[in-house]
Amino acid sequence: MDNSYYNPKDLKKFGNITDFQKELGDKFFEYYTSVFKDGALTEREKALIALAVAHTEQCPYCIDAYTQDTLQRGVTREEMMEAVHVGAAIKSGAALVHSTMMMNKVKKLDG
Repeated sequence: MDNSYYNPKDLKKFGNITDFQKELGDKFFEYYTSVFKDGALTEREKALIALAVAHTEQCPYCIDAYTQDTLQRGVTREEMMEAVHVGAAIKSGAALVHSTMMMNKVKKLDG
Protein backbone atom coordinates (compact mmCIF):
# COMPACT_ATOMS: atom_id res chain seq x y z
CA MET A 1 0.00 0.00 0.00
CA ASP A 2 1.26 3.46 -0.90
CA ASN A 3 1.10 5.68 2.17
CA SER A 4 2.25 8.81 0.37
CA TYR A 5 -0.18 11.71 0.18
CA TYR A 6 1.06 12.36 -3.35
CA ASN A 7 0.33 9.70 -5.90
CA PRO A 8 2.87 9.73 -8.76
CA LYS A 9 0.14 8.45 -11.08
CA ASP A 10 -1.75 11.71 -10.55
CA LEU A 11 0.89 13.62 -12.53
CA LYS A 12 -0.49 11.98 -15.67
CA LYS A 13 -3.91 13.43 -14.77
CA PHE A 14 -2.70 17.03 -15.01
CA GLY A 15 -4.66 17.49 -18.21
CA ASN A 16 -7.82 16.69 -16.29
CA ILE A 17 -7.81 20.07 -14.58
CA THR A 18 -10.16 21.20 -17.34
CA ASP A 19 -12.82 18.69 -16.24
CA PHE A 20 -14.58 20.93 -13.75
CA GLN A 21 -13.88 24.25 -15.50
CA LYS A 22 -13.00 23.78 -19.15
CA GLU A 23 -12.72 27.42 -20.18
CA LEU A 24 -10.28 28.42 -17.44
CA GLY A 25 -8.38 25.14 -17.70
CA ASP A 26 -7.92 25.67 -21.43
CA LYS A 27 -6.77 29.24 -20.85
CA PHE A 28 -4.25 28.02 -18.28
CA PHE A 29 -2.81 25.42 -20.68
CA GLU A 30 -2.63 27.98 -23.49
CA TYR A 31 -0.67 30.30 -21.19
CA TYR A 32 1.47 27.49 -19.75
CA THR A 33 2.40 26.24 -23.22
CA SER A 34 3.30 29.70 -24.48
CA VAL A 35 5.45 30.46 -21.41
CA PHE A 36 7.71 27.47 -22.07
CA LYS A 37 8.32 28.18 -25.77
CA ASP A 38 11.66 29.60 -26.91
CA GLY A 39 11.83 33.34 -26.42
CA ALA A 40 14.51 35.48 -24.82
CA LEU A 41 15.22 32.28 -22.86
CA THR A 42 15.52 28.87 -24.46
CA GLU A 43 13.14 26.03 -23.62
CA ARG A 44 16.09 24.36 -21.89
CA GLU A 45 16.77 27.38 -19.70
CA LYS A 46 13.09 27.67 -18.83
CA ALA A 47 12.94 24.00 -17.87
CA LEU A 48 15.93 24.48 -15.57
CA ILE A 49 14.27 27.50 -13.94
CA ALA A 50 11.10 25.45 -13.53
CA LEU A 51 13.08 22.69 -11.83
CA ALA A 52 14.54 25.14 -9.31
CA VAL A 53 11.14 26.72 -8.64
CA ALA A 54 9.58 23.26 -8.28
CA HIS A 55 11.97 22.64 -5.41
CA THR A 56 11.35 25.97 -3.68
CA GLU A 57 7.60 25.35 -4.00
CA GLN A 58 8.17 21.76 -2.84
CA CYS A 59 5.82 20.36 -5.48
CA PRO A 60 6.54 16.65 -5.95
CA TYR A 61 4.64 16.55 -9.24
CA CYS A 62 6.64 19.48 -10.61
CA ILE A 63 9.94 18.03 -9.37
CA ASP A 64 9.09 14.74 -11.09
CA ALA A 65 8.03 16.42 -14.34
CA TYR A 66 10.91 18.88 -14.60
CA THR A 67 13.54 16.37 -13.56
CA GLN A 68 12.48 14.27 -16.54
CA ASP A 69 12.11 17.31 -18.79
CA THR A 70 15.53 18.75 -18.01
CA LEU A 71 17.21 15.39 -18.48
CA GLN A 72 15.54 15.04 -21.89
CA ARG A 73 16.87 18.48 -22.79
CA GLY A 74 20.44 17.45 -22.00
CA VAL A 75 20.77 19.22 -18.66
CA THR A 76 23.46 17.57 -16.58
CA ARG A 77 23.09 16.39 -13.00
CA GLU A 78 25.51 19.09 -11.92
CA GLU A 79 23.49 21.81 -13.67
CA MET A 80 20.29 20.48 -12.11
CA MET A 81 21.73 20.48 -8.59
CA GLU A 82 23.27 23.90 -9.06
CA ALA A 83 19.88 25.26 -10.12
CA VAL A 84 18.29 23.71 -7.02
CA HIS A 85 20.97 25.37 -4.87
CA VAL A 86 20.23 28.72 -6.50
CA GLY A 87 16.56 28.27 -5.63
CA ALA A 88 17.44 27.22 -2.08
CA ALA A 89 19.72 30.24 -1.63
CA ILE A 90 16.98 32.62 -2.76
CA LYS A 91 14.37 30.90 -0.57
CA SER A 92 16.59 30.97 2.53
CA GLY A 93 17.71 34.52 1.80
CA ALA A 94 14.08 35.60 1.56
CA ALA A 95 13.38 34.05 4.96
CA LEU A 96 16.45 35.66 6.50
CA VAL A 97 15.82 39.14 5.10
CA HIS A 98 12.40 39.04 6.75
CA SER A 99 14.21 38.73 10.08
CA THR A 100 14.65 42.49 9.85
CA MET A 101 10.95 42.73 10.76
CA MET A 102 11.60 40.73 13.93
CA MET A 103 14.68 42.75 14.76
CA ASN A 104 12.79 46.02 14.23
CA LYS A 105 10.01 44.81 16.53
CA VAL A 106 12.47 43.70 19.23
CA LYS A 107 14.24 47.05 19.09
CA LYS A 108 10.92 48.90 19.30
CA LEU A 109 9.77 46.82 22.29
CA ASP A 110 13.13 47.24 24.05
CA GLY A 111 12.56 50.99 23.73
